[in-house]
Amino acid sequence: MQVAFLLEQLLSPVPGGTGRYSRELAAALAATAPAGAELSGWTAWHRDLADAVVPGIGAPRRLGAPRQALAELWRRGRGPAPAADVVHAPTPLVPPVRRSTQLIATVHDAVPWTHPETLTSHGAAWHRDMGKRIARDAAVVMVPTNAVAEQLSRFLDLRRVEVVGEGVAAAVADVPPDAAERVERLRLPPRFALVVGTLEPRKGLDVAVGAVASSGWPDDLPLVVVGPTGWGELSLPDVPSERLRRLGRLSDDDLAVTYAHATVVLVPSRSEGFGLPVLEAMTHGVPVVVSEAPALVEVAGGAALVVPIGDAEALAEAVRDAIEQTTALGAAGRARAAEYSWERAAATCWDIYATVL
Repeated sequence: MQVAFLLEQLLSPVPGGTGRYSRELAAALAATAPAGAELSGWTAWHRDLADAVVPGIGAPRRLGAPRQALAELWRRGRGPAPAADVVHAPTPLVPPVRRSTQLIATVHDAVPWTHPETLTSHGAAWHRDMGKRIARDAAVVMVPTNAVAEQLSRFLDLRRVEVVGEGVAAAVADVPPDAAERVERLRLPPRFALVVGTLEPRKGLDVAVGAVASSGWPDDLPLVVVGPTGWGELSLPDVPSERLRRLGRLSDDDLAVTYAHATVVLVPSRSEGFGLPVLEAMTHGVPVVVSEAPALVEVAGGAALVVPIGDAEALAEAVRDAIEQTTALGAAGRARAAEYSWERAAATCWDIYATVL
């Protein structure tokens, strides 16, 4: 069985959560490949492929078009495509289907249909167009949660949908031995609330900052924000600079240290397909507060506090409650996170690949 796995998201200017998904799942697939299976990585044409090298797979193979041209060609169902028995596209950037190839596509969320205002107009239209192609051409559509499966069913007529969860990267789960030096270099406060994610309207950073500015927020708890800038002008409430710090994108080791030293982690998204920071925080035994977006509630599995979407006052009150329940929520979170792993996800993928052949 020859499996081609698309690694193009790793070379995106902002790889985001789908970049993490692509890298971790590809590495786990390589580590769990059954006898006789051949796994290869593929990208658009780039001069430098260093960021798309995955352990166990090596340097990816280039297709004969650069990223933007390939995205437009594939939107029309045209252009070069990997040659393999199975092609797995871990994002909606899916190639045209060869007659002898089975296409597997991962669709991470239904945001282009349910919350198009949180994307650029071009991005929302492109994802909806690719959704139509996926519905037509994919033998299997993988989704990260039952919530996404239910939402997509309202908009796309999919032949077969499989729910395949995610996991926490070892580099994010394990605190490095030089943690104390990293805490000092990052200037992490003794106590802080943490938000992790690409800074864009869907992630609800404005809600978190609004909670910090509310009367219910603990006085000695600054908000630390980790993640690259995505798109969109965020209209944030005015809070004193000492109560809000942005660290930007961090290495996995720095991220592990930041999670481990957080007092509470907030995931106030307006919509999500999975919500990997929920699991990452729970792995470190940190209490978590999530919005009531269905996927976040599903992944949290009762081990986090839940607040209404967009409600800054409720978020502030839940932060106080979560801190008081640190021991109980930390233990429940660790148990919940242990139910997920990239190895388990990869094993499920190999089973799915076999069934389509």
